[in-house]
Amino acid sequence: MPETHDDRILWRKASVAAATIVIVGSLIGIVSNSGLSKDWYVPLAKPAFQPPGWAFGVVWTVLYTMMGIAMAAILNEPESPRRRIALVLFVAQLALNFAWSPIFFGGGMIDAGMLVIVAMIALLVMTIIAFWRIRPLAGALLLPYLAWLGLAAALNFETGRLNPGADKAPLGIIGA
Repeated sequence: MPETHDDRILWRKASVAAATIVIVGSLIGIVSNSGLSKDWYVPLAKPAFQPPGWAFGVVWTVLYTMMGIAMAAILNEPESPRRRIALVLFVAQLALNFAWSPIFFGGGMIDAGMLVIVAMIALLVMTIIAFWRIRPLAGALLLPYLAWLGLAAALNFETGRLNPGADKAPLGIIGA
């Protein structure tokens, strides 16, 4: 008989995971001075499709909450090699997520930010597949995050393209 799990404790795990991810993500954004208050970022030309500044905080709070619920759903499953791999993938993409704001906003590194987003998207796709195989709802909860990362990648790229010479550590990927 397959091992079962108790979803009654899932919501306790989810509340802790979601709160932790939201708090850490928010603190990293504050420490790296991300967003419209960053002196380096303010004068840059912005893509026409860039959402208003307030939308980023709202969207990231929702996405981080969904990520926490997805992670909790996987944590609530019986231990297995597949579960372990799924969680390693999740943590790896989350680490890149947390690294992006300090790289892009804190460091003014547009090209490096683009590389991080591309790696994050690749890891997230692997995470979604791994989560989906264990618990489809957990994988589905990450799909809006994947869509948002697509927008973030486009914004990162266009910011570099519209502002040649603005990258503080150019790698020759975007702009001149």
